[in-house]
Amino acid sequence: MSTQYAFSSPSRYVQGKNALAELPTYLEPLGTKPLLIADDTVWGLVDGTIESSFAEAGLDVVRESFSGFATPETIDGLVSTIESGGHDVIVGLGGGSAIDSAKAAGHKAGIKWASIPTAASSDAPTSGLSVVYTADGEFLEYRFFHKNPDLVLIDTQLVANAPVNFLVAGIGDALATWVEARATARGTGETMSGGRPTQAGTALAHLSWEILHENAFAALDAVDAKTVTPALEAVVEANTLLSGLGFEAGGLAAAHAIHDGLTAVPQTHGLAHGQKVNVGTLAQLIMEGADSDEIEDFIEFTTRVGLPNTLTEVGLSPDDEKELQAVAKAATVPEETIHNMPFPVTPEMVVDALRAVEAVSRRVRAERGLPEPKKYEAKGH
Repeated sequence: MSTQYAFSSPSRYVQGKNALAELPTYLEPLGTKPLLIADDTVWGLVDGTIESSFAEAGLDVVRESFSGFATPETIDGLVSTIESGGHDVIVGLGGGSAIDSAKAAGHKAGIKWASIPTAASSDAPTSGLSVVYTADGEFLEYRFFHKNPDLVLIDTQLVANAPVNFLVAGIGDALATWVEARATARGTGETMSGGRPTQAGTALAHLSWEILHENAFAALDAVDAKTVTPALEAVVEANTLLSGLGFEAGGLAAAHAIHDGLTAVPQTHGLAHGQKVNVGTLAQLIMEGADSDEIEDFIEFTTRVGLPNTLTEVGLSPDDEKELQAVAKAATVPEETIHNMPFPVTPEMVVDALRAVEAVSRRVRAERGLPEPKKYEAKGH
């Protein structure tokens, strides 16, 4: 069989200030009985806009409360709600776990699904897969679907109003996209779209990287001021659309596999997805022998953005032999994306790279006058 190249994307992507008020317009082609999924905090931010816009469109507001992670039990419960209520479209509002739960339930129930992120904290909204966890927050599996969301809508005023650490986490998730895509292109592995990386996917991954380096600090300033600016719009697109398309059609590699490994140790469970990914990205750069200037610039940039790039900042240390072995074992199971690297990767290589992360980052921070890492204390769930 000849080599296959694959690219996938949402049917429609909408982004802009106050875009949430237009949600009924974009849901109309998808169904007439939407089921909305949101936790209490998110619902408190969006209920007024949704209730007024749905009333004007003649739609009933049916909302299912959400909390915790996207677990098999949560997904199955949503499928039962869909079937008992006769819903024809499910709408995930909020963060990655709510959106991943909605995608997985919509797929399993055979209805349309829409992603409505209320922060630009990850690239989950656009993808045709869900990341499923245990109730304690440990990575369980990827679930792949035959299509991507029917709609992704992101209101950039909601992003501007959200805590700045959400945008920071999204930048950490998106920065990995180019580093992983170029590694996948050099290797022989497949992307989440089911084939070798397309040039489009790889190019979008690189574009995301460039936009973040040009606009990240101005976008963070905009969130501090709770205002929408061109820089914020650019970073939201990079975090959400470009990173989403780039990882799915460009390929994941070591960074996300190490993230998955980090979820195996309880010290990291209170951290955001993009925070753990960022440690994985630096470990990948070290593992692949990237240019020292690139590694050092990455450490400086991510430190200034506010992302962790040491073990200390994710609640670990180079002396935590048992924990590092657990991370490395989970990161290198046969189905993990680390095997998209252009060379064989062993658990020992992962442990060595993670230990090196601490020493390299501390040296660069000292040389460039950056703050020393502060120890992270896990809050737990």
